[in-house]
Order: sequence, then structure tokens, then C-alpha cells
Amino acid sequence: MGKRAVLLFAGQGAQTVGMGRDLAEKFDSARELFDRADEQLGYSLAEKMFDGPSSELMRTSICQPALYVHGLACLELLKAQVPDLEIAGVAGLSLGEFTAHAAAGTFDFSTGLDLVAQRGSFMEEATTATQGSMAALIGGEEGDVRRLAADCDIDVANLNAPGQIVVSGTKEGIEKAVASAEEYGIRIAQELEVAGAYHSRLMMPAQEKLAEVLADLEMQTPSLPVTCNVEGREVSEADEIGRTLEAQVSSSVRWSDCVQHFIDQGEELFIELGPGRVLAGLMRRIDRKKTALSFADAEGLEKVVEALAE
Repeated sequence: MGKRAVLLFAGQGAQTVGMGRDLAEKFDSARELFDRADEQLGYSLAEKMFDGPSSELMRTSICQPALYVHGLACLELLKAQVPDLEIAGVAGLSLGEFTAHAAAGTFDFSTGLDLVAQRGSFMEEATTATQGSMAALIGGEEGDVRRLAADCDIDVANLNAPGQIVVSGTKEGIEKAVASAEEYGIRIAQELEVAGAYHSRLMMPAQEKLAEVLADLEMQTPSLPVTCNVEGREVSEADEIGRTLEAQVSSSVRWSDCVQHFIDQGEELFIELGPGRVLAGLMRRIDRKKTALSFADAEGLEKVVEALAE
């Protein structure tokens, strides 16, 4: 296994109480990053990450900065433990795309933290103001899922992997989609436990507010290849980065395409930074022949370092 990898950053839903605790206890760099975040945010994000409760950590305004800080702490530790690792590119699922841009130097840690904290607050406001939900659809063709979404007046939220698509919209529309999914050739349809309809038209109020923030944000050319969720391709110009980060709030996340871009470039190894191993699991559906490692804690980091040394 070569020491060259694409790094993948987790999105909302991956958060879990206890995330980052052992990293802060064992590594000064992680503890210092959590301390910086606490000071900047004006509350103890680390306490919510380490101790919960789960209901608090699940809040959109909390879990988004939590995953951002945790992902970048993992990145610093990976670079310190494997200094000769060549990072071939970065990608992130939804919120994780912002972490990926921070990793690539599009904006610095502090700027990105402010950005995701505001994004999380805007999206939490939008979920409170609407009655939305989401559902995972397994075993259906994209065209059939799109017909179902159109017939139920909901949106396609995530194209995660072949045969694994998430839809989003009004509670009524999602319930209708779940009930009628079999008629569209979809094998499994399950409503998700989420606070609202992310990546749907119900998030437009949040998108409009985020657009104002992004308009004033100075961005640098990324030092690493970064793929954008809304188009599943590499972006490098400041204006297109801002445009795609804005559109992402209400648009489909083309995750499979984001990963496939790097596969098409010949990349063989992917490392997920964040809790849950969701992205490593999706990799098996996208291309089982590629290697996907994952870590979120000190034990996982050790295993990844060992695997890279083989």
C-alpha cells in the first residue's frame, strides 16, 4: 500500500458523544485545536462533543462545527504520524466539504469555523420553521427515484452510491414516497431520524443567508484537489467554490461522483477522517476494489498508521 491517499471528511449524522475525547487526552495538538474552537465560539464545544447529551450534540448548530473541528484534528494527527503521506486530494460529504476546503487551505481554521457555525445555525432555523424529513432508498435506479421524488413533490438529497439514494422534503411527501417506493422498483425505503429536510428546497432560507456570508469571504486557491458535492467535480476558482458551497445547502449531494472523480484519476487508497465509518462503507458500494481506511480516535489512528506502514 503506497503512502498516497485521498482524504474523506464526514458529514452531519456521523457525530457521536465522546468524539475527540481520547484525542484531546493523548495529543496536545488535538487538545489545543479544541481549546481554540471553544474560545472562538464562546462556549465549550469540546464539552458537548465529549459528554453530550446526544440530543444537544445532534443539534445542527452544534454537530456541524463539532465535525469540522474533529475532522481537522484527525488531519493534524495523521500528518504528524505519517509525515511522508502524500495527500492526493480531499472530499467531504455535505458539511465535510467545508472541512475539506479548510484542509486544502481554501480558508483557514478560524474562518472555516465561523462559516460552519453560521451554516449550522441557519440550517437549524430552517428546520425549526418547516415540517421536513428525509428517507433512504435502497436498491432503486436513479431514474426511478427521480420519478418518485417528482410524483411526491420532494427532492433528491444524496446520491451516495449506486443503489443508495436519499430523498428530502415535506413530512407528508416523504411518508408518501416511503409508502409507494416499491411501485417504483425500490427495494427498501426507510424514513430517517433527522431534524429536517436537508438538501431540499426547504433549506432555501438557510442558503440565502449563507450566500451573504460567502459573498464577503476571501478564499484562496486550494493547495489540494477538492471535489464539490453539487457537481461531483474538482473546483479551484474562488467564485465557483463560493457558488457551489452556497448551492449545496438545498441541492443534491453527488457523493458517488465526488469519489469517482479520484478513482478516475487512478487513486487507490482513501482515508475517512471522522466518526461512524459511513464513507468507508459507501466506498465498498462505489468501488469494492479500492481500499478505504477510517479513523476517529487514537486506536483507529494507530491502525491506519500500521496499515500505511505495510
